[in-house]
Amino acid sequence: MGIRRRTVLGGAAGGALAGLGWASGAGASGAGASGAGATGRRRTVFVTGDSTAATYATADVPRAGWGQALPVFLRPGVAVHNAALSGASSKSFADLGRLDLVLDLVRPGDTLLVSFGHNDEKAEDPARYTEPWTTFQQYLLRYLDGARARHAHPVLVTPVERRRFTADGVAYLSHGEYPDAMRALAARTHTPLIDLTALSFDLWSRLGPEPTKEYFLWLDPGEAPNYPAGATDNTHFQAHGAIEVARLVAAHGRTLPGRDHAAIHHPDIPDDVLVWPPTRPAEPPAGL
Repeated sequence: MGIRRRTVLGGAAGGALAGLGWASGAGASGAGASGAGATGRRRTVFVTGDSTAATYATADVPRAGWGQALPVFLRPGVAVHNAALSGASSKSFADLGRLDLVLDLVRPGDTLLVSFGHNDEKAEDPARYTEPWTTFQQYLLRYLDGARARHAHPVLVTPVERRRFTADGVAYLSHGEYPDAMRALAARTHTPLIDLTALSFDLWSRLGPEPTKEYFLWLDPGEAPNYPAGATDNTHFQAHGAIEVARLVAAHGRTLPGRDHAAIHHPDIPDDVLVWPPTRPAEPPAGL
């Protein structure tokens, strides 16, 4: 399948990518913050969101989130701190104290990406559920106000679309009114918006049912050591999908600092440019 083909492409593309300032296996930090050893403090892009954006560990390869791949498309002078947490909604992320932890790190001139919706939709779970036009917007305002109070720059990112097709192969939307509620909030608060719902839906629609399997975590049995039984996941990405969704975020995030236009327009970013840390950085160790 595609993962083996892209691995071959990755070996061929590494030399070309080195000319962009990074080479295969070295482009993006999978840790919570990239570039911690740099002299002085660089401007930082903070990512708050859910499992579609999260950074995954070596035990999860090839699963990856778009926040994990975002550094590929930013210049070395900008750090990325990916705080996205699997299972989080705008409400639970804040109620668990994760928003406060992020805001404690935010400094003037930094950027805060805010991308929720997947888990806000779960009406059966009161710890995560928000209503699009009331509590969802109210919780999102806490992120925007917190960033602005620290003279940082918030950016709203509508939730990335799932892989959803009718029997006739026509893509359909799955997030209900949450993207519209976020768009309205962005307009009302004069907050930059990356409409990742629309951008990803357009991409999945153009690709169609079969090619999108190489973006999402669809794996044949035995194809990936971490998934011996295979996988059929229509929400989460393998490396190729995470990279391409991160490309959409960087290409359309016009207020993001340090966008690397050469990388954004490079057609063949290999999967192994990503880095998977030993553990998921946004999650506590087992047993804690």
